[in-house]
Amino acid sequence: MKPKLLHISTIGCQMNVYDANQIAGVLAPLGYIGTDAIESADMVIVNTCTIREKAEQKAFSYLGRLAKIKIANPSLIVAVGGCVAQQEGETILKRMPHVDLVFGTHAIFRLPEMVRRIESSRCRIVDVRLSDTIDVDGPVAGPVSDGQVSAFVTIVRGCDNYCTYCVVPHVRGREASRDPDRIIEEIRMRVEQGVREVTLLGQNVNSYGSKEGLCSFAELLARVDGVDGLSRIRFTTSHPKDLSDDLIRTFGRLEKLCHHIHLPVQSGDDGILKRMNRKYTRNAYLEKIAGLRTACPDIAITSDFIVGFPGETDRQFQATLGLIESVRYDGLFAFMYSDRPNAPAAAFSGKIAESVKKERLQALLNLQETITREKHQAIVGQTLQILVEGPSRGLKSDDTDSASQPVRWSGRASSNHIIHFAVPDDLLTKKELLTGTFADIMIEGAHAHSLWGRLIRGPKNAAPGKGETTIAA
Repeated sequence: MKPKLLHISTIGCQMNVYDANQIAGVLAPLGYIGTDAIESADMVIVNTCTIREKAEQKAFSYLGRLAKIKIANPSLIVAVGGCVAQQEGETILKRMPHVDLVFGTHAIFRLPEMVRRIESSRCRIVDVRLSDTIDVDGPVAGPVSDGQVSAFVTIVRGCDNYCTYCVVPHVRGREASRDPDRIIEEIRMRVEQGVREVTLLGQNVNSYGSKEGLCSFAELLARVDGVDGLSRIRFTTSHPKDLSDDLIRTFGRLEKLCHHIHLPVQSGDDGILKRMNRKYTRNAYLEKIAGLRTACPDIAITSDFIVGFPGETDRQFQATLGLIESVRYDGLFAFMYSDRPNAPAAAFSGKIAESVKKERLQALLNLQETITREKHQAIVGQTLQILVEGPSRGLKSDDTDSASQPVRWSGRASSNHIIHFAVPDDLLTKKELLTGTFADIMIEGAHAHSLWGRLIRGPKNAAPGKGETTIAA
């Protein structure tokens, strides 16, 4: 079979990255192989996100640019998947005549048959049917790319929380958990491919298994911790109301679980939290934070915030700033509220002016940047172990900072801090030993979004198939 070229553009969240890998996997038997050259592709799939208005706008803008490519290559199949596809359905075909296929968040395993039909009859198809369970009998995700040291593994799909600002239950469906044996099977496959670290994904991983009567999330983590050859475990996203004491204790007892948690709070005011339908209070959230720091004193904590939620007063926003000062997060993501289709908050009164939302967002980000810089500066002088991911982003393997400086590489500490370090010339001749290995880095510089350091010892604990190596820097 002659290979057909597939280009997948992913817009949005980590879940979409995982879904894109699944898409590549299910289309491989049809002869499709990945390409970065969109002009040469036989099929282009845009995997979309609608959680934020900006992501949705970006998806439609990208789709619009594909019209010219379709004119130059009429045989090109243009497909739209993900949350925008689920939300808009037939509307996309009416709005964009060059689109051939619209498939929803539950239709990935139905893709091969749809693509065959389009190839044979050049028909246009929409499939946005939702199912009650995850397709556990379908194939797992496609192969990892060369040198990939981390991989996502979905454990929960959908959500039952119905936060008033959120569209996830409407575009991803109700919550459903995967069978734990299939999860472990997929992780073992990833380890055999050279992956050292997995991130377990779900809209709310903390409630894993509760509806289906499966093991708890804490018990699943213990099973993942026992997978031979796996070095690190991460997970996202955690809903505070389902962060159990047993789960908190896993940070102190599981060797492979990274000392980092992303625990979105969204607001520091109880009134806003209630309007958001978050189902916890400020004090309850702070109790969870205290429990985490008792179980794991060096844990790094990050969070999400929404500013300008309908009805948010200056006093309520100040309560949010006060929460940030109290917790002292290691980092956070913050967004201005925007109405989303089907989300109840779109009908709420008390909408906040865009200018006010921008001011609040900037004030929040300025506060967090000050805290982050202080926390980063406190790390200077420490030695941290990192999992080496490759050349620093934006730098090629033969780039240097100057004529006297060696190549910069980067990796992540257990705390999820990004750390850049210089690679000595003698190690560059052995660079195949670097990616996917562990290195000890003395932290010498602190910046707003990363740390810089000096290689003390590494690489070590090479990925499966590479052997064991320890080289003194």
